[in-house]
Amino acid sequence: MFQLIFILPDGTETLLSVHPGTNVMDVAISNDIEGISANCRGNCACSTCHVYVEPEWLERVGVASGMEEDILDFAPDAKPESRLCCQLVMSKPLDGLRLRIPDWQRWN
Repeated sequence: MFQLIFILPDGTETLLSVHPGTNVMDVAISNDIEGISANCRGNCACSTCHVYVEPEWLERVGVASGMEEDILDFAPDAKPESRLCCQLVMSKPLDGLRLRIPDWQRWN
């Protein structure tokens, strides 16, 4: 099992144990993570699973794909550390991954 941490805008952290190969968006939905509604259900067609990757994890997570970048262009408050968690899959290099939920998504 790997560790995954979601950080809400108020700083509250939720630590989860995740099986290798699990999609991060699915983990968020299964655990009712506030701010991850995933309206397109992982089809990389919306930005309602938008997260900020904590700086120390950026290199391991890598850059967004072309399609993901296109969707993030329309996401409110997108930053260089923005990713769609539907495009992230838990693997050994991501054990302990820390993802911050954008403030605007709490009301989405």
